[in-house]
Amino acid sequence: MTSFAEKVIGIVRRIPRGKTLTYGAVARRAGRPRAYRAVGNILNRYDAKLYHIPCHRVIRSDGSVGGYRWGPRKKLALLRKEKAAH
Repeated sequence: MTSFAEKVIGIVRRIPRGKTLTYGAVARRAGRPRAYRAVGNILNRYDAKLYHIPCHRVIRSDGSVGGYRWGPRKKLALLRKEKAAH
């Protein structure tokens, strides 16, 4: 795993339940503001369950949910459930 990937995973793991960040915001916090596509690739590459990554909390800058391994409907359902709980 690259140091950038480690930073991305660390940032995403710290997103509070019920909150979201954009791919661009994650890239900026990881020190590579133009690497928003790389953020998506990293989240897709590493098994979310194995690394305990709440990757569903990362969305597109236009507010849409974007891609998700288990489909956008599942991602949206998880986000709604978390927001309702808080």
